Amino acid sequence: MSRVYKHILPEVRKELSAWRKLASEIPDPELRMQALASIDTKQFHCQGGAVYASIDPPYRNVLIRLIVSYQTISDYLDNLCDRSTSMEAEDFRLLHQSMLDAVDPDALQHDYYALHKEFDDGGYLTDLVKTCQSCIGMLPGYSATLPYIRDLVSLYTDLQVYKHIHPDGREEALLNWWSMHKHRTPHLEWQEFAAATGSTLAVFMLFLAATDAGLSDDGAASIHTSYFPHVCCLHIMLDYLIDQEEDRSGGDLNFCNYYKNTEMMLDRITFLVESARKDVTTIPSTPFHRMIIEGLLAIYLSDPKVSEQQEVVMASKQLMKGSPLTRIFFFMNSRWIRKRLYK
Repeated sequence: MSRVYKHILPEVRKELSAWRKLASEIPDPELRMQALASIDTKQFHCQGGAVYASIDPPYRNVLIRLIVSYQTISDYLDNLCDRSTSMEAEDFRLLHQSMLDAVDPDALQHDYYALHKEFDDGGYLTDLVKTCQSCIGMLPGYSATLPYIRDLVSLYTDLQVYKHIHPDGREEALLNWWSMHKHRTPHLEWQEFAAATGSTLAVFMLFLAATDAGLSDDGAASIHTSYFPHVCCLHIMLDYLIDQEEDRSGGDLNFCNYYKNTEMMLDRITFLVESARKDVTTIPSTPFHRMIIEGLLAIYLSDPKVSEQQEVVMASKQLMKGSPLTRIFFFMNSRWIRKRLYK
């Protein structure tokens, strides 16, 4: 936490400030508005993701820049698709090609807005992609992680396409997609598999692993398996848990709504917590990854959105019952950060 306060948070603010300046110069007003909104309202995604840079000080600056740039692409496109003037799958897939290009240092940039009504971003999205590629070029073990990162980003892209098309076709598209992949996670419900594909945490962990020049294919595969699906699924299900009222108001899809009742939802989230804890025992630095899991629970359950939704308040109390000291520490710490940094 000392490193986070002293190095991580200030560096993240510095990186986001630079991207915010570029976003403010985007010529198209709609693209400019969504780019700025994604930075202003979702900066905690970058702050949380950049914690992965705290474990490897020699590569800290490279990892922070990479994680912030990659997460900024994700947040910008999520905003763009959530409030899009289009609902076309081909449009969303081409926009998200930028994320596939960003994780491949040899990829050439595409015309990401070719199918989108608004297109003049002044090079903003391309600059984000190039920054990711530049940072990746400094990670000595990246070649071992690339196949696994590419798998995760491909699944993420599919999810973003199918969940943003016209509401009448979303559920059918997601179910058809899941039917092609359910052999990978037969113990998960379809919405849980979809949630797992929506997290960027496994990608960030593989970025960190790529700082090791001696990383093997087996090592990269082990990290992929330890994070996907349970850690990733827990991450996104907690996000959906606190966003239920917001998603209802915006007409957005929310995976928590597919459980029969609150009790079943809590049982499944508890199962994900236990499975995630078990999975991370198979990779080095297990205490760090356990800290990530407890931090996820604390950060989301301490969010101000919780107090605005009675059902979520009850769910939060149930999930916090019997919490280990680490989770309680992060719960109190998260509340303190919000009061100090966002007042």
